[in-house]
Amino acid sequence: MVKICCIGAGYVGGPTMAVIALKCPSIEVAVVDISISRIAAWNSDQLPIYEPGLDDVVKSCRGKNLFFSTDVEKHVFEADIVFVSVNTPTKTQGLGAGKAADLTYWESAARMIADVSKSDKIVVEKSTVPVKTAEAIEKILTHNSKGIKFQILSNPEFLAEGTAIRDLFNPDRVLIGGRETPEGLKAVETLKSVYAQWVPEEQILTTNLWSAELSKLAANAFLAQRISSVNAMSALCEATGANVQQVSFAVGTDSRIGPKFLNASVGFGGSCFQKDILNLVYICECNGLPEVAEYWKQVIKINDYQKSRFVNRVVASMFNTVSNKKIAILGFAFKKDTGDTRETPAIDVCQGLLGDKANLSIFDPQVTEDQIQRDLSMNKFDWDHPIHLQPTSPTTVKKVSVVWDAYEATKDAHGICILTEWDEFKNLDYQRIYENMQKPAFVFDGRNIVDAEKLREIGFIVYSIGKPLDAWLKDMPAVA
Repeated sequence: MVKICCIGAGYVGGPTMAVIALKCPSIEVAVVDISISRIAAWNSDQLPIYEPGLDDVVKSCRGKNLFFSTDVEKHVFEADIVFVSVNTPTKTQGLGAGKAADLTYWESAARMIADVSKSDKIVVEKSTVPVKTAEAIEKILTHNSKGIKFQILSNPEFLAEGTAIRDLFNPDRVLIGGRETPEGLKAVETLKSVYAQWVPEEQILTTNLWSAELSKLAANAFLAQRISSVNAMSALCEATGANVQQVSFAVGTDSRIGPKFLNASVGFGGSCFQKDILNLVYICECNGLPEVAEYWKQVIKINDYQKSRFVNRVVASMFNTVSNKKIAILGFAFKKDTGDTRETPAIDVCQGLLGDKANLSIFDPQVTEDQIQRDLSMNKFDWDHPIHLQPTSPTTVKKVSVVWDAYEATKDAHGICILTEWDEFKNLDYQRIYENMQKPAFVFDGRNIVDAEKLREIGFIVYSIGKPLDAWLKDMPAVA
């Protein structure tokens, strides 16, 4: 029986391995992590991450050919294929701080693999890593190999949170990069045969190592660039009276462009987009390509601009101060159908409003109070370190309350900021909400999900990103 071990039981490792176990009943899959609480959660009825469909997949395989364990060394020792899916945070100090990837966890995983292995292994990069990481890992493994042969493959994930299980069942493509040597090609074929048990062969692409590593960064950079492009247009739409939804629909009907990733919003979030672009920027700078680095930096600059523009609009509309005013925050996750808050635009928006002394009441159907408090008190990039290395008890941010009901969040509020496009926010009883708010009552729709006209009829002053402004908002321009 082929044995697979995955180091790292997070958003990538857990779902990916669960689907491999489901689709390949003849393969034994072990997911290992040093976090006792995380492994305990994977072995419980309350999984550590929320992802539609994940529960069913895990429960149908767990204990049969899918195992979650803290005994990292045992499972690495037994495995034929070792996936490494550990955190690769952005460095916060030293060479490349603020841009380069911190490969500390990757390196310690590689050293441990070399240490415990007594048989040849295929080691697969699953985390998002900078180009040439495989080369570094290869050096660590070969210098510590004691005669054992390791083949390094790059198999980047292209999952979208909220649809990860669907993406794993029917991927657009599976990308496997390896050395173009007889041993490297054989390792590629071995991994390919795992995916081929459910993915059509023409959708399994094979490349050299560097192309696979760079393809992941490039894909995320292109997607983030589309979001920043439409968000840049949204600012121009507001200034000219155009409607960004009409513009992006017209643009998206061009078959060369297509309609996806053209929704204007308060900004992109998630664990990968910003991190991968910063990584790309750093690699370009290191390779003497400052113009290319500068080009990709603009994608992040526009994203930051969009978030601060939103905060400025909120404050300016409410008589230029939100001091001691209750503001309801609907949604904290970076997008709907996930509990993930990594790099969510809600953090910057909330911190901007808190900077103006607002009182925030936050509701998100999937995010816990502990997570929200942690996010609002953490330093930039801290979120990407394993949980046991993060502050244990987050300092409670004063002026922030977390509630479990949208009506409670909006009661007596002066304004509402919609920051995640949860479907339930479209269907709230806004008449009831309006009656229980301070007047004038404001709605700042950062996801363009509410019917602005209906809300105006109720009595709200509505700001929708990239849409013609209320007369009220025109009279109170937001100065950046």
